Amino acid sequence: MGSIRFGLAGWDYADWQGIVYPARPQRGFDRLAYISRYVDAIEINSSFYRPVVPRNAESWVRRTADRPGFRFTAKAHRSWTHEPDSDPARVVPQTLEGLRPLKEAEALGAVLIQFPQSFHFTVESTDRIERLLEGLGGWRAVVEVRHRSWESEEALRFFDEHRVGWCAVDQPQVGGSTARRLPRVTTPVAYLRLHGRNTHDWFRPDAGRDARYDYLYTKAQLGDLGSTVRGMAELSEELFVIQNNHFRGQALVNTLQFKKLLGDRSPRAPQELVAAYPELGPDVTVERHGLF
Repeated sequence: MGSIRFGLAGWDYADWQGIVYPARPQRGFDRLAYISRYVDAIEINSSFYRPVVPRNAESWVRRTADRPGFRFTAKAHRSWTHEPDSDPARVVPQTLEGLRPLKEAEALGAVLIQFPQSFHFTVESTDRIERLLEGLGGWRAVVEVRHRSWESEEALRFFDEHRVGWCAVDQPQVGGSTARRLPRVTTPVAYLRLHGRNTHDWFRPDAGRDARYDYLYTKAQLGDLGSTVRGMAELSEELFVIQNNHFRGQALVNTLQFKKLLGDRSPRAPQELVAAYPELGPDVTVERHGLF
Protein backbone atom coordinates (compact mmCIF):
# COMPACT_ATOMS: atom_id res chain seq x y z
CA MET A 1 0.00 0.00 0.00
CA GLY A 2 1.30 3.44 -0.92
CA SER A 3 1.54 6.36 1.47
CA ILE A 4 -1.69 8.25 2.13
CA ARG A 5 -1.49 12.01 2.61
CA PHE A 6 -4.59 13.62 4.07
CA GLY A 7 -4.85 17.31 3.32
CA LEU A 8 -6.87 20.44 2.74
CA ALA A 9 -7.68 22.58 -0.26
CA GLY A 10 -6.26 25.92 0.84
CA TRP A 11 -5.47 27.26 4.29
CA ASP A 12 -6.27 30.99 4.27
CA TYR A 13 -9.99 31.39 4.95
CA ALA A 14 -11.43 34.26 6.98
CA ASP A 15 -14.17 32.07 8.46
CA TRP A 16 -11.54 29.77 10.03
CA GLN A 17 -10.64 32.45 12.57
CA GLY A 18 -11.71 31.17 15.98
CA ILE A 19 -12.62 27.74 14.58
CA VAL A 20 -9.41 26.38 13.07
CA TYR A 21 -7.08 29.21 14.07
CA PRO A 22 -7.02 31.00 17.43
CA ALA A 23 -9.58 33.77 17.76
CA ARG A 24 -6.86 36.08 19.08
CA PRO A 25 -3.59 34.87 17.57
CA GLN A 26 -0.29 36.12 18.87
CA ARG A 27 1.66 38.63 16.87
CA GLY A 28 3.41 36.99 13.92
CA PHE A 29 1.07 33.98 13.92
CA ASP A 30 1.75 31.82 10.83
CA ARG A 31 -1.37 30.08 9.54
CA LEU A 32 0.52 27.75 7.20
CA ALA A 33 3.02 26.57 9.81
CA TYR A 34 0.16 26.09 12.25
CA ILE A 35 -2.13 24.06 10.00
CA SER A 36 0.75 21.88 8.76
CA ARG A 37 0.88 20.37 12.27
CA TYR A 38 -2.46 18.69 11.71
CA VAL A 39 -2.42 17.55 8.07
CA ASP A 40 -0.05 15.83 5.67
CA ALA A 41 -0.59 18.03 2.62
CA ILE A 42 -1.96 21.33 1.42
CA GLU A 43 -3.43 21.97 -2.01
CA ILE A 44 -2.45 25.48 -3.10
CA ASN A 45 -5.54 27.16 -4.53
CA SER A 46 -4.26 30.71 -4.98
CA SER A 47 -2.23 29.49 -7.97
CA PHE A 48 -5.51 29.10 -9.88
CA TYR A 49 -6.16 32.84 -9.72
CA ARG A 50 -2.63 34.15 -10.21
CA PRO A 51 0.71 32.46 -10.92
CA VAL A 52 2.83 31.81 -7.85
CA VAL A 53 5.74 34.14 -7.20
CA PRO A 54 8.86 31.96 -6.69
CA ARG A 55 9.82 33.69 -3.44
CA ASN A 56 6.42 32.77 -2.00
CA ALA A 57 6.98 29.12 -2.86
CA GLU A 58 10.39 29.31 -1.19
CA SER A 59 8.69 30.71 1.91
CA TRP A 60 6.18 27.85 1.98
CA VAL A 61 9.03 25.34 1.93
CA ARG A 62 10.79 27.07 4.85
CA ARG A 63 7.65 27.37 6.94
CA THR A 64 6.87 23.65 6.74
CA ALA A 65 10.48 22.42 6.95
CA ASP A 66 9.94 20.92 10.40
CA ARG A 67 7.28 18.58 9.03
CA PRO A 68 9.16 15.71 7.36
CA GLY A 69 7.15 14.26 4.50
CA PHE A 70 4.79 17.23 4.26
CA ARG A 71 3.74 17.87 0.66
CA PHE A 72 2.03 20.51 -1.41
CA THR A 73 -0.02 20.13 -4.53
CA ALA A 74 -0.97 23.15 -6.63
CA LYS A 75 -3.85 24.01 -8.93
CA ALA A 76 -2.83 25.06 -12.41
CA HIS A 77 -3.66 28.63 -13.37
CA ARG A 78 -7.17 29.17 -14.77
CA SER A 79 -5.70 30.02 -18.18
CA TRP A 80 -4.88 26.30 -18.56
CA THR A 81 -8.45 25.15 -18.05
CA HIS A 82 -11.02 27.93 -18.07
CA GLU A 83 -9.76 30.04 -20.98
CA PRO A 84 -9.97 27.75 -24.02
CA ASP A 85 -8.42 30.29 -26.38
CA SER A 86 -5.24 30.67 -24.33
CA ASP A 87 -2.04 29.22 -25.78
CA PRO A 88 -0.59 26.42 -23.58
CA ALA A 89 2.90 27.15 -24.88
CA ARG A 90 2.60 30.60 -23.33
CA VAL A 91 0.68 29.97 -20.11
CA VAL A 92 2.27 26.75 -18.82
CA PRO A 93 5.86 27.99 -18.31
CA GLN A 94 4.82 30.88 -16.08
CA THR A 95 2.93 28.59 -13.73
CA LEU A 96 5.76 26.07 -13.53
CA GLU A 97 8.40 28.72 -12.89
CA GLY A 98 6.55 29.92 -9.81
CA LEU A 99 6.21 26.37 -8.46
CA ARG A 100 9.81 25.37 -9.22
CA PRO A 101 11.11 25.97 -5.65
CA LEU A 102 8.57 23.42 -4.38
CA LYS A 103 9.62 20.88 -7.00
CA GLU A 104 13.32 21.38 -6.32
CA ALA A 105 12.72 20.91 -2.60
CA GLU A 106 10.85 17.66 -3.39
CA ALA A 107 7.82 19.17 -1.66
CA LEU A 108 5.48 19.20 -4.67
CA GLY A 109 3.32 16.12 -5.06
CA ALA A 110 1.57 17.10 -8.29
CA VAL A 111 0.11 19.90 -10.36
CA LEU A 112 -3.70 19.67 -10.34
CA ILE A 113 -5.30 20.59 -13.67
CA GLN A 114 -8.93 21.23 -12.76
CA PHE A 115 -11.43 21.59 -15.59
CA PRO A 116 -14.98 22.94 -15.12
CA GLN A 117 -18.24 21.01 -15.39
CA SER A 118 -18.66 22.31 -18.96
CA PHE A 119 -15.52 20.44 -20.11
CA HIS A 120 -16.93 17.31 -21.78
CA PHE A 121 -15.11 14.31 -23.22
CA THR A 122 -14.58 15.36 -26.85
CA VAL A 123 -11.76 15.35 -29.36
CA GLU A 124 -11.24 19.06 -28.72
CA SER A 125 -10.95 18.44 -24.99
CA THR A 126 -8.40 15.66 -25.29
CA ASP A 127 -6.42 17.80 -27.72
CA ARG A 128 -6.38 20.55 -25.09
CA ILE A 129 -5.05 18.18 -22.43
CA GLU A 130 -2.40 16.85 -24.81
CA ARG A 131 -1.16 20.37 -25.54
CA LEU A 132 -0.93 21.15 -21.83
CA LEU A 133 0.96 17.93 -21.12
CA GLU A 134 3.51 18.74 -23.82
CA GLY A 135 4.64 21.73 -21.80
CA LEU A 136 4.91 19.87 -18.49
CA GLY A 137 7.98 17.81 -19.25
CA GLY A 138 8.80 15.74 -16.18
CA TRP A 139 6.35 17.48 -13.87
CA ARG A 140 3.77 15.19 -12.26
CA ALA A 141 0.22 16.15 -13.20
CA VAL A 142 -3.27 15.11 -12.17
CA VAL A 143 -6.36 16.06 -14.19
CA GLU A 144 -9.76 16.66 -12.61
CA VAL A 145 -12.81 16.41 -14.87
CA ARG A 146 -16.31 16.74 -13.45
CA HIS A 147 -18.69 15.82 -16.30
CA ARG A 148 -20.03 12.29 -16.51
CA SER A 149 -18.97 11.92 -20.16
CA TRP A 150 -15.45 11.18 -18.84
CA GLU A 151 -16.58 7.94 -17.23
CA SER A 152 -16.16 5.95 -20.47
CA GLU A 153 -13.51 3.30 -21.00
CA GLU A 154 -12.23 5.35 -23.93
CA ALA A 155 -11.52 8.24 -21.57
CA LEU A 156 -9.73 5.91 -19.17
CA ARG A 157 -7.52 4.64 -22.00
CA PHE A 158 -6.65 8.25 -22.82
CA PHE A 159 -5.41 8.81 -19.26
CA ASP A 160 -3.48 5.55 -19.27
CA GLU A 161 -1.86 6.14 -22.65
CA HIS A 162 -0.81 9.69 -21.77
CA ARG A 163 0.42 8.71 -18.31
CA VAL A 164 -1.47 11.48 -16.60
CA GLY A 165 -3.01 11.13 -13.15
CA TRP A 166 -6.77 10.76 -12.71
CA CYS A 167 -8.40 12.84 -9.98
CA ALA A 168 -11.29 10.92 -8.44
CA VAL A 169 -13.97 13.36 -7.30
CA ASP A 170 -16.64 13.06 -4.66
CA GLN A 171 -19.13 15.77 -5.55
CA PRO A 172 -22.89 16.41 -5.50
CA GLN A 173 -24.82 14.20 -7.90
CA VAL A 174 -27.03 16.57 -9.88
CA GLY A 175 -29.17 15.76 -12.88
CA GLY A 176 -27.09 12.83 -14.09
CA SER A 177 -24.37 15.13 -15.44
CA THR A 178 -21.85 15.26 -12.60
CA ALA A 179 -19.20 12.55 -12.61
CA ARG A 180 -19.43 9.86 -10.00
CA ARG A 181 -16.58 8.91 -7.70
CA LEU A 182 -14.45 6.58 -9.81
CA PRO A 183 -11.37 5.30 -7.94
CA ARG A 184 -9.14 5.09 -11.00
CA VAL A 185 -5.36 5.01 -10.59
CA THR A 186 -3.45 5.78 -13.78
CA THR A 187 -0.05 6.84 -12.42
CA PRO A 188 2.01 6.21 -9.26
CA VAL A 189 0.46 9.39 -7.80
CA ALA A 190 -3.26 9.01 -7.08
CA TYR A 191 -5.65 11.78 -6.09
CA LEU A 192 -9.04 11.90 -4.39
CA ARG A 193 -10.77 15.27 -4.05
CA LEU A 194 -13.80 15.62 -1.79
CA HIS A 195 -16.06 18.60 -2.50
CA GLY A 196 -18.96 17.64 -0.24
CA ARG A 197 -22.46 16.71 -1.37
CA ASN A 198 -24.40 19.95 -1.16
CA THR A 199 -26.73 19.30 -4.09
CA HIS A 200 -28.97 22.27 -3.27
CA ASP A 201 -26.26 24.89 -3.82
CA TRP A 202 -23.86 23.19 -6.24
CA PHE A 203 -25.31 24.77 -9.39
CA ARG A 204 -27.45 27.50 -7.78
CA PRO A 205 -26.57 30.64 -9.78
CA ASP A 206 -26.44 33.00 -6.81
CA ALA A 207 -24.65 30.59 -4.47
CA GLY A 208 -21.25 31.82 -3.37
CA ARG A 209 -18.16 29.71 -2.82
CA ASP A 210 -18.89 29.15 0.86
CA ALA A 211 -22.43 27.91 0.20
CA ARG A 212 -21.34 25.39 -2.43
CA TYR A 213 -18.74 23.85 -0.14
CA ASP A 214 -20.79 23.98 3.05
CA TYR A 215 -20.96 20.28 3.87
CA LEU A 216 -19.81 17.98 6.67
CA TYR A 217 -19.43 14.29 5.81
CA THR A 218 -20.94 11.89 8.34
CA LYS A 219 -18.87 9.13 9.85
CA ALA A 220 -20.93 6.61 7.88
CA GLN A 221 -20.10 8.41 4.64
CA LEU A 222 -16.42 8.52 5.58
CA GLY A 223 -16.55 4.80 6.26
CA ASP A 224 -17.79 4.23 2.70
CA LEU A 225 -15.12 6.57 1.36
CA GLY A 226 -12.52 4.69 3.38
CA SER A 227 -12.94 1.70 1.07
CA THR A 228 -12.16 3.98 -1.88
CA VAL A 229 -9.07 5.33 -0.12
CA ARG A 230 -7.73 1.87 0.71
CA GLY A 231 -8.35 0.61 -2.82
CA MET A 232 -6.58 3.56 -4.44
CA ALA A 233 -3.68 3.34 -1.99
CA GLU A 234 -3.13 -0.31 -2.88
CA LEU A 235 -2.66 0.64 -6.55
CA SER A 236 -0.45 3.72 -6.08
CA GLU A 237 2.79 4.82 -4.50
CA GLU A 238 1.34 8.02 -3.08
CA LEU A 239 -2.30 9.00 -2.59
CA PHE A 240 -3.50 12.52 -1.84
CA VAL A 241 -6.89 12.76 -0.13
CA ILE A 242 -7.88 16.42 -0.28
CA GLN A 243 -10.92 17.86 1.51
CA ASN A 244 -12.46 20.87 -0.25
CA ASN A 245 -15.54 21.27 1.99
CA HIS A 246 -13.73 24.14 3.63
CA PHE A 247 -16.56 26.29 5.05
CA ARG A 248 -16.16 26.85 8.81
CA GLY A 249 -13.33 24.33 9.06
CA GLN A 250 -15.41 21.31 8.09
CA ALA A 251 -12.58 20.10 5.85
CA LEU A 252 -10.26 19.76 8.85
CA VAL A 253 -12.95 17.98 10.89
CA ASN A 254 -13.38 15.35 8.19
CA THR A 255 -9.64 15.08 7.60
CA LEU A 256 -9.00 14.25 11.25
CA GLN A 257 -11.90 11.78 11.29
CA PHE A 258 -10.46 10.17 8.17
CA LYS A 259 -7.04 9.87 9.80
CA LYS A 260 -8.64 8.19 12.79
CA LEU A 261 -10.60 5.83 10.55
CA LEU A 262 -7.51 4.82 8.59
CA GLY A 263 -5.35 3.97 11.58
CA ASP A 264 -4.19 7.10 13.43
CA ARG A 265 -5.28 6.28 16.98
CA SER A 266 -5.70 9.85 18.14
CA PRO A 267 -4.79 12.58 15.66
CA ARG A 268 -4.03 16.00 17.10
CA ALA A 269 -6.66 18.73 16.79
CA PRO A 270 -6.69 22.41 17.76
CA GLN A 271 -8.85 23.24 20.75
CA GLU A 272 -10.87 25.77 18.77
CA LEU A 273 -11.98 23.09 16.30
CA VAL A 274 -13.14 20.72 19.04
CA ALA A 275 -15.02 23.56 20.74
CA ALA A 276 -16.84 24.25 17.46
CA TYR A 277 -17.42 20.54 16.72
CA PRO A 278 -17.69 18.71 20.08
CA GLU A 279 -18.44 15.41 18.36
CA LEU A 280 -14.80 15.39 17.27
CA GLY A 281 -13.55 15.22 20.87
CA PRO A 282 -13.52 11.41 21.43
CA ASP A 283 -11.50 10.84 18.25
CA VAL A 284 -8.63 13.28 18.75
CA THR A 285 -5.97 14.58 21.10
CA VAL A 286 -6.88 18.17 21.84
CA GLU A 287 -4.03 20.67 21.67
CA ARG A 288 -4.59 23.61 23.99
CA HIS A 289 -2.85 26.95 23.61
CA GLY A 290 -2.10 29.70 26.06
CA LEU A 291 -2.62 29.88 29.81
CA PHE A 292 -5.85 28.98 31.54
